Amino acid sequence: MIASTQTNHPLSGNAKADRKPLSAVELATAKLKLARLRITQPRLAILASLSKRDQPSSIEQLHEDVGPENCDLVTVYRCMAAFEEIGLVRRAFFHNGTALYEINLGQPTRYHVVCKQTNRVEELDPATSDELRRAIEVVQEKLRGRGYSGVGHIVEFFGVAPQPSRTSAPAIPPTR
Repeated sequence: MIASTQTNHPLSGNAKADRKPLSAVELATAKLKLARLRITQPRLAILASLSKRDQPSSIEQLHEDVGPENCDLVTVYRCMAAFEEIGLVRRAFFHNGTALYEINLGQPTRYHVVCKQTNRVEELDPATSDELRRAIEVVQEKLRGRGYSGVGHIVEFFGVAPQPSRTSAPAIPPTR
């Protein structure tokens, strides 16, 4: 009989201990497989672009990232519609009539404020986002209690950002 003294030996039952965490694209690919959607090169390229972006992106920005030689604009629109349907992306907000999207791998919804003069997007601080999430959950539960199903939301804030100065406070101070 052969015994293994190594904890990473395949027969030890600890093979998972040596696995690296999955990348955003690998997690997204798993979600596509669960939804029984095909894994194509354009979809992988779009997912890679989404995972690299810190801010919500337009379909046109994603198409530019992927490159017109790799996939056409219509394919990006179709992929984003399919991704949104299975919850793989969130439509973050509409800005100047353009929908912006961000990848959704199970992390909490991110909320943003957009400067109306510069179009700069800033993510709300964690404390404010947590407070907003709790308030939205209360509203969603009330709607479900009234019989609504498939309840979702889009919340974004727009304003004119303060002018930066040496002594200015953060644009969105944390709330307690």
